[in-house]
Amino acid sequence: MNIKIIGVGKIKEKYLKDGIDEYLKRLSRYCNIEIIEVPDEKAPENLSTKEEEQVKTKEGQGILKYIKDNMYVIALDLKGTMLSSEGFADFINDLGLKGSSNISFIIGGSLGLSKEVLQRADYKLSFSKMTFPHQLMRLILLEQIYRGFRIISGEPYHK
Repeated sequence: MNIKIIGVGKIKEKYLKDGIDEYLKRLSRYCNIEIIEVPDEKAPENLSTKEEEQVKTKEGQGILKYIKDNMYVIALDLKGTMLSSEGFADFINDLGLKGSSNISFIIGGSLGLSKEVLQRADYKLSFSKMTFPHQLMRLILLEQIYRGFRIISGEPYHK
């Protein structure tokens, strides 16, 4: 299975980089995984709705250029479907069984994802009703993908 995580912005914090690197190493025995960082746009606190849409559109264009026709696209979205870890593992396993071996997870910037990216998504996934920083979400997503592969493989994992 080939997995891409396309995320807006660079990870600057060492503790996040260290955690991300650890899960990338652990995941290498289960799948090919790649992280693509798309530049984020300046988004001061006082943007109008129109300006926010412009920022999301520009970031979305950067995301969409990495999405190929043969990819199954999963957008992380607060309005998406919530799954348990076991449900997520089943979902990933089912994708592989149905021949979707190229999966892309999309993590938007601080303002979220553009309409165009959400429309391209094959599935919208929510991790919580809570909002997380997009940099931290990358680490959380990697941990859940790793946990999913452990579950799929029948290996022990922390419940």
